[in-house]
Order: sequence, then C-alpha cells, then structure tokens
Amino acid sequence: MPPSTHRIRKFRFNRPQQYAAVLLGLLLAQCLWVAWHRTLSEDDYQYARCGREMWERPSPLAGYFTSCGNIHDGTLAYRAAGLPLTLQRILAGQAASTSTWEMRHEVSSIGVLMRIPFIFAALALGACLWWVTRRLYGNTGGYVALALYCFAPPVIAAATDPNNEIWAAFGLFAAVYTAIGVSHAMQGPRKKWRPRIVLLTVVLGFTAAAHVSAFALALALTVIFMAYLAEGKRAYLPTLLIVWVLGSMFILFASYAFHPDAFSYVFRSEAAKIGFSLEPAKTFFGSLTNAGIAISSAGALGLYLAMPRSRYFGNTAPLVVAALLLLMITTGIQTEMWLWSLPFLLAFVGGVFADVLESQYRRWFLWITGALLLAQAALCVAGLPILAR
Repeated sequence: MPPSTHRIRKFRFNRPQQYAAVLLGLLLAQCLWVAWHRTLSEDDYQYARCGREMWERPSPLAGYFTSCGNIHDGTLAYRAAGLPLTLQRILAGQAASTSTWEMRHEVSSIGVLMRIPFIFAALALGACLWWVTRRLYGNTGGYVALALYCFAPPVIAAATDPNNEIWAAFGLFAAVYTAIGVSHAMQGPRKKWRPRIVLLTVVLGFTAAAHVSAFALALALTVIFMAYLAEGKRAYLPTLLIVWVLGSMFILFASYAFHPDAFSYVFRSEAAKIGFSLEPAKTFFGSLTNAGIAISSAGALGLYLAMPRSRYFGNTAPLVVAALLLLMITTGIQTEMWLWSLPFLLAFVGGVFADVLESQYRRWFLWITGALLLAQAALCVAGLPILAR
C-alpha cells in the first residue's frame, strides 16, 4: 500500500470550514441572545433540579428516581440541564445541597448557564449536517443546508429551552448517517469497521437516553439502510444488531445510575407509542417565521420530481426519512417529532439545490437561492424577541 494510506487524515480549517464556522457562530449568537433575555420557567427549574439530583444525590422520595418521579421521556435533558450547575457548585467549593432556586440569586447568568448544553447540541447537529451535506453534495449543498438550519426558529427555540427534542434530533440524524457510513466501510478492510461500529453504538445509546422513540426509529432505519447498502455483508447484520441493542441498553441503564426500578419504567411507560397526524407538518409549514424553509422545501420537492438527475440515493434517503417523521406523533407523551425531521429535510433541500446550481440554470437559480436564504434569515432575526418571551 502507498505511504499516503497510512497517514492520519488531518482536520483542515480552510475557507469552506471558515464559512461554516461563521454560520454556526451566527446561530450561537442568536441562541445566546434568546437565552440571556428569556426568563426561567417552572419547567426550567424542574429540569435543572432533577438533573442535579441525578448527578449529586438520590431522590428523597422512596421508590422514585428523582423528585420529578420516574423519568420516562429521557434522562439526557435533565442531566444536561443540571450538569453546569453541579459543576459550578463543585468548582466554587459550595455545598451540593444548595437548591436551584437559591442558585438563582447566587450564580450570575444562570439562565444561560443551564441552557449551554442544549445550545451545544444545536451547534453539534449543525456541524453534523454540514459535514454530511458537504460530503454528499459539495460546498454549495452544505452552505444551503447549513444556512437554512442556522436561521431556523424551531432550532433556536429548542436550543434555549431544556428539552429532549434537540438531543433526539441530533442522535437520530447522527445514527442514520453513521449507519450509512458503516455500510460503506463494510465494503473495505475489517479494521475500518470497528471504530464506526463502536461510534454507532454510542450514538444509539445517547439517542435512547434522549428519547426511546427516537432510539426505536434510529434502530429501524439503521437496519433498513444497512440491509439495502451492505451488499455481500448482510449476514453480519443480526450480530451487529445484538451489539447495538445491548450496548445502547447499557448506556441507557447507566443514564439511570444503574437503578433497575427507574430503568424498568422506560419499558412500562407509553413513551414509545407512535401514531400518525398531519397537524405537526401543517403547524410547521404554516408558520410565517419558517416561510423561507417551507418555500425551499416545496421548491426542492418540485425540482426532485421534475429533474431525473436529482433522483438518487443521496437525495431520496433524507426525503423519505423527513416525510416519515413529519407524519409521526407520539401518543403516550408530548414531543416534537417534526423537529427530528428538520435536519433530514434540509439535507434534501441542500442536495437538490446543489444539483440545480450545477445545471444550465445556475445563474438564475443562484439569485433565487440567495433571496430565499436572506428572507429566512430576516424572518428568523425578526422573530427572536418572540422566542425570548
């Protein structure tokens, strides 16, 4: 083998990465502005309080994992909200018994502090979206998808409100494309399989800790895509499925601090019940602040149907997943599965737009794309005061 194959791929921060960093920086600035101006709600205190209990001490209520009860909608958001406050207590050398309500008067910018993990999740999802779309569609597709993502009001709202939705969206998107990466790696040397298989196990585990429905969907999509792509290697799929399920369950069990009673509540609750409805899609596409995304999605779908060159796996896969998630709802608990569909939808838009911008209509469509991105950015910035309420 040539020497170049033994070199470790270096991270490059050239002009494409710099542009992507600027867009993610704009997303960060919007999230921090909303977090700074948004008052803490009772739900915020509940997430932080119960998250701190998971890190610092067990619940004083016998038979319950935390004072919030037996968590059935995912422990990850609670742990994420409580972790910065727990670390602040440790670094400041203060008593762990200090209540979250008391910390409101002692810690400056507590609202921003407890929302930092969720802002990080939004930035990580944006970086993941950029990495996937750039590899699939080139710089143009990556810029379009990331620009729409960074000026999506639902993303900013999820990043500035303690919840499991942004973590579930991140985990589901990462799991699907990691599974596709594993399928491609299985066509090469076995030494390249293991890191990706381990990575997918970790991603599925954290997705399960965010929301059990997201984990079930991620596992199902993983099996479907790998069965389609892993030609000649499908015999390994049952063994890999056992590894992923057992590994994910171990991570989920660890998120419940290895408490069997609390862990068993995941399987006794109705968090994984799924139904179908058009209402979430109507609400999302009917919002004025999402108009740029809605018009881009409709345009991309029309172009996809009209242009044969755009109908290939790289565009079809995110379209199918996005359409599926837009029609789904959880009937056992309240959730926002349409948010989980957003990165797949934007990946589809980026792919189709990249195909058109490589055609003979590039000059005209470049102006149309620029106008849509500017319109969505303006609508998003104008709606920030509403998000900060």
